[in-house]
Amino acid sequence: MSNTTSQHTTIDTLQPHEVWKHFIAINAIPRASKKEERIIAYIKDFGESLNLETIVDQVGNVIIKKPTSTSNSTPSLILQGHLDMVHQKNNDSDFDFDHSGIDMYITDGWVRARGTTLGADNGLGVAAIMAILESKTIKHPAIEALFTIDEETGMTGAKGLSKNILTGTTLLNFDTEDDEEIGIGCAGGIDITATRKYDIHPINQKSHQAIQISISGLKGGHSGMDIHLGLANANKLLIRAIMKAAQKYKVSLSSIAGGSLRNAIPREAMAIFYIPIEDLSDVECLLEQSIFEIKQEYNPLEPTINFTFSSIDADLKVINATESLKLIYVLNGIHNGVFRYSPSLPCLVETSNNLAKITLSEGTAEILCLTRSSIESSRTALVDCITSVLSLGSFDIATSGDYPGWTPNPDSAILKVIKDTYVKTFNHEPKVGACHAGLECGIISSKYPNVDMVSYGPTILGAHSPDERVNIDSVNKFWQLTLILLERLS
Repeated sequence: MSNTTSQHTTIDTLQPHEVWKHFIAINAIPRASKKEERIIAYIKDFGESLNLETIVDQVGNVIIKKPTSTSNSTPSLILQGHLDMVHQKNNDSDFDFDHSGIDMYITDGWVRARGTTLGADNGLGVAAIMAILESKTIKHPAIEALFTIDEETGMTGAKGLSKNILTGTTLLNFDTEDDEEIGIGCAGGIDITATRKYDIHPINQKSHQAIQISISGLKGGHSGMDIHLGLANANKLLIRAIMKAAQKYKVSLSSIAGGSLRNAIPREAMAIFYIPIEDLSDVECLLEQSIFEIKQEYNPLEPTINFTFSSIDADLKVINATESLKLIYVLNGIHNGVFRYSPSLPCLVETSNNLAKITLSEGTAEILCLTRSSIESSRTALVDCITSVLSLGSFDIATSGDYPGWTPNPDSAILKVIKDTYVKTFNHEPKVGACHAGLECGIISSKYPNVDMVSYGPTILGAHSPDERVNIDSVNKFWQLTLILLERLS
């Protein structure tokens, strides 16, 4: 299929039809992380409608088992994808994820969604597995289809997976987002949550002016796969814009709201603060200067960056100027972005942090981070750096959601098979390596250490943001590789 797909083409006519039809079906079902009840029920009904053994385990993972299509008695092959998707939308969108299906469209060889995330991560992997289960013509070994829940916000599905529910010795994970790449490793991660309660008080409305400042129009993206791109983090830029004013004048913070999910680079942020009226003109000049500098720096990467600030009428309580400045220093001091590149795998991010969400409301501040690394000691070092800054700000700190990385095995048997299949099918070598995102392979491998696994999939850009899109040709390529691979393994 050409990259100049006709604007009159509809998604239900795309090839491979058997994959796209299931993607359309599951994209009509709300499936936010930790809210997967409807998609779990749908997949369960799907398996049972095919008269296949279907299990919903104690945490909500769905396992569907299909006998081999041949007379060969090879071990079962595990096919794995996750049911949940990241729900993100543009600030000006009134889309209701809880009650509406994703509004998809085609443009220039890509499928996108209007104003929201698309759900190709990992909906197309799930759809491909469903197509294999449904088919009566595809040659394949015995299959154990594993549909996990809550991959995006804690990997609790993989963590809760029983150690004796699967029997397969090889696993294909369909959650890699580059059709040229075969994944054999990934980073682990840990969540940092910091909270503090501040004393708040009314402020003299006659002598102080409320200012509202906001940033929007940023690209956002996946806090693992896109962290090396240097994209703007709305939380960091918002604090940077305010800091010059707070260092010279008495800025009293009332509220901050920036970012949403730990695994999404923040695209939007807003704050309200008060300043003495006599300083209004000077503060506005400092804000304009900071915003100009930020726009100049980020223009090549973030051409639609939008900063606004204005005086507003508001009767709100604030934290005092001294504590406000300390909070601004803490937020400015938290590391965001790449912390260290791998010394052994060129261009691979080893360790990073995403300052994912900041809230200040009625005196309660909360800061959420996701720290990733393929090296445990390096991750610990970065967590220590971040918690040191938070401790200086008198925050209560908790870590949670720790999940292991997936250690690369360059001698993997399934890697040799898929590389050979790829070269024979497409006449060039694939890229083989590890990624900085968190894949469930690390957790599954800790429960099934003898299972040999690789990860691959179609090309998806902008995952975890409303810019998410999937290349149509790459879905065909992914499907073709999968069919040939299944036949070889059978």
